[in-house]
Amino acid sequence: MKLTRRILMGAAAGSFLLSGTAAMAQTELTFWSWRQEDKAFYQDVIKKFQAKEPGITVKFETYAPENYQTILSTALAAGRGPDVIQVRAYGNLETIATPGYLLALDKQNVPELANFPEAALAAETLRSDGKVYAVPFAMQAQLVVYNKKIFKDNGLNPPKTWDEMMTLAQALKAKNINPFSNGTATAWQNETIVGGLLSSMLGKDFEADIVSGKANFTDPRFVSALAKLKDISQYFSPNFIGVDYPSSQQLFVAGRAAMFAGGSYEVANFKNQNPTLDLGVFPAPVLKAGDQALIATYYDGGYAVNAKTEKKDAALKFVRFLATPEYGTAFTNTLKNLSPIKGIKIEDPITQDVAKLAENSMSYLMLVRFRYQEPSGSVLLQSNVQKMLAGQQTPEQAAAEINKGIATYYKPFQK
Repeated sequence: MKLTRRILMGAAAGSFLLSGTAAMAQTELTFWSWRQEDKAFYQDVIKKFQAKEPGITVKFETYAPENYQTILSTALAAGRGPDVIQVRAYGNLETIATPGYLLALDKQNVPELANFPEAALAAETLRSDGKVYAVPFAMQAQLVVYNKKIFKDNGLNPPKTWDEMMTLAQALKAKNINPFSNGTATAWQNETIVGGLLSSMLGKDFEADIVSGKANFTDPRFVSALAKLKDISQYFSPNFIGVDYPSSQQLFVAGRAAMFAGGSYEVANFKNQNPTLDLGVFPAPVLKAGDQALIATYYDGGYAVNAKTEKKDAALKFVRFLATPEYGTAFTNTLKNLSPIKGIKIEDPITQDVAKLAENSMSYLMLVRFRYQEPSGSVLLQSNVQKMLAGQQTPEQAAAEINKGIATYYKPFQK
């Protein structure tokens, strides 16, 4: 009897030790992001992942967007940093992929890469070695968001041509309604305004000519588009030169402006702040009837694995989960951002509209093509458009300065 009791006690002790060992074997991943506004969504995603992988926990940490790249680069350079990293795309990806801080991904370690279009993977590819370093997470679009109630109450329809846009803006202003809530005090917003309002006027042919070197930014197509932007700026927020990005958002959220030129990502933010808003989207107006209406698109970033993580297998499992249609569908319908993953199901009507508009698009030019070297095309565009709209430069002068900066490193412009 005593022997049996000792055997049972020994078995129980062994079981306790084994369970303790299992608990100690739990793998904790750290996951960094700049998307502070999406924290609740990611926490829910992590719960779903942990239900599938009970041996792995994920600690999600966010940092201010303006400081994120510096904090991340510093940590990675010191051999630290998170196991899984939300990274930006294009030139910003290269700054941390080139030094070898990220694990190269392929269809062997992440088979789900097959779920993505080539353009999305290209945004997360290091040009020097042709390898993919992150799973893409969103496609964004620059267009015009509009308040449907204001349009309906005033018998207005979304404009298709630039002349229609000017007429519409004049009609709204005559009724003491702000046509646009946009301001230009926040430098980067000047780039989103260009993408939202001028893409159709610039067009795919202009982009192709710029990339090939057949044209540069002193081209009449670019200069005349800047001149049109100067014309319509009279219908921006009152005293728009001093209106920063948060203020322009609040003006629109409060229903005090009919339109906002910017990103598709604004829709969810606007609706979260004011659920009563009835919103729609439309592409940049064309110069003349019959031209192709376009929006400017780009891939926002991706999910990468730290090359020095000691938890590579667990990190890859998490990244693979973030590459599934299940995840892409949740991402799209919760955050109203368009996932590039094939096979997702879009429930939100506005996001469906964005996806439809994205079938006819050009690149968000400076980000996609000219943000790899300094001075970046984005900084040049932002600062010079800001000066132009403030009356400190002509469209010709702004275009010349943009071109001059890019020509310091872009060989096709050095002919």
